[in-house]
Amino acid sequence: MTQETQGVDEIQSRALAEINSINDLQKLDEWRVAYLGRSGHLTAVLRGLGQMPPEVRREVGQRANTAKTLLEKTLEGKEETLRQAELQRSIEAGKLDVTLPGRRPRRGRLHPTTQVVREICDAFLAMGFQVVEGPEVEWDYYNFEALNIPKDHPARDMWDTIWINPPAESEKPMLLRTHTSPMQIRVMEKTQPPVRVVVPGKVYRYEATDATHESQFYQVEGLAVDTNITFAELKGTLFEFARRIFGTERKVRFRCDYFPFVEPGVEMAIDCFACNGRGCRICSNSGWIEIMGAGMVHPEVLRHVNYDPEKYTGFAFGLGPERIAMLKYGIDDIRLFYSNDLRFLEQF
Repeated sequence: MTQETQGVDEIQSRALAEINSINDLQKLDEWRVAYLGRSGHLTAVLRGLGQMPPEVRREVGQRANTAKTLLEKTLEGKEETLRQAELQRSIEAGKLDVTLPGRRPRRGRLHPTTQVVREICDAFLAMGFQVVEGPEVEWDYYNFEALNIPKDHPARDMWDTIWINPPAESEKPMLLRTHTSPMQIRVMEKTQPPVRVVVPGKVYRYEATDATHESQFYQVEGLAVDTNITFAELKGTLFEFARRIFGTERKVRFRCDYFPFVEPGVEMAIDCFACNGRGCRICSNSGWIEIMGAGMVHPEVLRHVNYDPEKYTGFAFGLGPERIAMLKYGIDDIRLFYSNDLRFLEQF
């Protein structure tokens, strides 16, 4: 036996001894690189065959190839053994005890704004109103003109409008509705009195956001038109609404306000439920919290839909569900409703 042949046998014996003591796949790969890799011990012998004498080269080459085949088969078997052992450990670690009680899947819930919108609508449904919805992309005619807000009227400055086709560029201007009041016109165009509807939906304003203002928010509009409807019926309806939403002990206050599509216009406030009218941070120490605007439908609005204002009268109101939710639940920042923070939403 030549010295070169003896060297191959020593590499084979050392490799077999080392592979038997390996217990993880990473070390097994290191072993493969050390003996069978491009710079491995056995590969170096095979690459050096060209420098050996012919009578030695044949014997060493046969012995080296036999050793390589043996090591490759040993590597394959060891790799399979280690993979099976790793799989078994994973099964043992992740096995399921079928006798344990099951885990309940997490249930979704309604967004707090949706909850309040539904509560508001339910209150008016119980008083004989119907719920209708309308388009969020609206014509200037329905959003302004038919509501007694003609072009160039200063009252348009009350709404920070997001225009799609501005009046200066289009004969038929289009916008994202600034309030849900356009549905007053759309409903009355297709319906003869009596009319009693509430209109929930999103509205849009081009304004900076802060703790009490958002560029996108919800509104609920209400409209009632019939013969001989009086301001007393407006007050009675909204007083009943406040009792249903905020409790039977609530007091209501009406004060004069201006809205182009009603005359007279009022703002409605309830006595502060946190301090019962004594004055606190929530009500700015006034004892009252404003919750909506309202008023008797302006005769010009009735004329736009061919209702005879000498025969028919009506009242309208509008409120923000997020503001109602903020008051009911003590939320101090309207932006929380649109932050999609589960820590906030899961409280409702």
